[in-house]
Amino acid sequence: MNILFLSIGGFDSINQHAIYPDLLREFKKNGHSVYVVSRRERRNGLPTELIDEDGAMLLKVRIGNITKTNIIEKGFSTILMGHWYKNAIKKYFGHVKFDLVMYSTPPITFASVVKFIKNRDNAKSYLLLKDIFPQNAVDIGMMSKCGIKGIIYKYFRAKEKKLYSLSDKIGCMSQANVDFVLRHNPQVAKEKVEICPNCIDVVDMSISQKRRNELRIKYNIPLDKKVFVYGGNLGKPQGIPFMIDCFKAEKNNSDVFFLVVGKGTEYKRIVQFIEEEKPQNMKLMESLPKDEYDAMIACCDVGMIFLDHRFTIPNFPSRLLAYMQAGLPVLACTDPNTDIGKVVVEGGFGWWCESNSVDAFSACITKALNADFTEMAEKEKQYLLENYSVQKVYEKIREKP
Repeated sequence: MNILFLSIGGFDSINQHAIYPDLLREFKKNGHSVYVVSRRERRNGLPTELIDEDGAMLLKVRIGNITKTNIIEKGFSTILMGHWYKNAIKKYFGHVKFDLVMYSTPPITFASVVKFIKNRDNAKSYLLLKDIFPQNAVDIGMMSKCGIKGIIYKYFRAKEKKLYSLSDKIGCMSQANVDFVLRHNPQVAKEKVEICPNCIDVVDMSISQKRRNELRIKYNIPLDKKVFVYGGNLGKPQGIPFMIDCFKAEKNNSDVFFLVVGKGTEYKRIVQFIEEEKPQNMKLMESLPKDEYDAMIACCDVGMIFLDHRFTIPNFPSRLLAYMQAGLPVLACTDPNTDIGKVVVEGGFGWWCESNSVDAFSACITKALNADFTEMAEKEKQYLLENYSVQKVYEKIREKP
């Protein structure tokens, strides 16, 4: 089959170890031809370019800026992305007949591109639903269903419904996501929605005790404490005020050390907290190159996930897989609507508390300090292989729609 994958991201290489490159390599390994369309923001000063990478065709489309820019430019660039992608596909892939088009959310503005490919090539379509937008923006106050912001919400909600209608299959990250989509979109046929989780080419990312000690010394992380790490975006979806409250409550706990690695719109809040409270059991680092980040995660003891308590949509952060590959048990602090906490608890490799109770967070810390990490790592590894391996997800998508 000829597979077209539409990506909002930069998609640097199909050989990266990440959820989408891993999945596409699996298609390629099984004899399918892979074509990727991704963005190249205007600020980079580079033109649209087609790259042949080991037989996979990567089309990098020059678009407007959607990151590190004002909300007006971001909005226009997001809306026009489908137009720019469609024109590039016509120019560079006009001779290719696609059998399957895959795409993920965000954004939801790929509808025009998907419709074009389906009509032109009679292709099947598969939506990898990673974000339920615009409801997620409403939940954390970035959008509203009334007033001026309500007009914007209605526009994107209409786009969301259109994308669902164009998709032959909608793959959701968990059962809670399936239930949410069907409950709030009665026009969507039940049989077209299924669980299709984040997946990776499973690689053991754990490291030896000697290497752990070397890395901790290098980055000035204590050797004699349980290190709880949060790695990833530091934005409004993560509920940073609650995260800070948790660190404040545990700042005198001499048995633990908190490491935060990332960047985002709320990064300065954590900087301010550290400057004012001066916790001795915490370190903040900006984002690292992926190899260094993976090694940093592996030298820690517990991976943390935070989600804003206001969410009504069931988010399922992909950073869970990074922790699992490194063999780290997981502490999930989330809203009650996501089932990621249920996964780590019932899978036997983590703890969960609602992200509105600092006392519950502290109770989870106590449980973690008394846990058998070796036994949890074995359960985690088995769960990862059985549920999130790229081979299983490939088979699910290949068979359908």
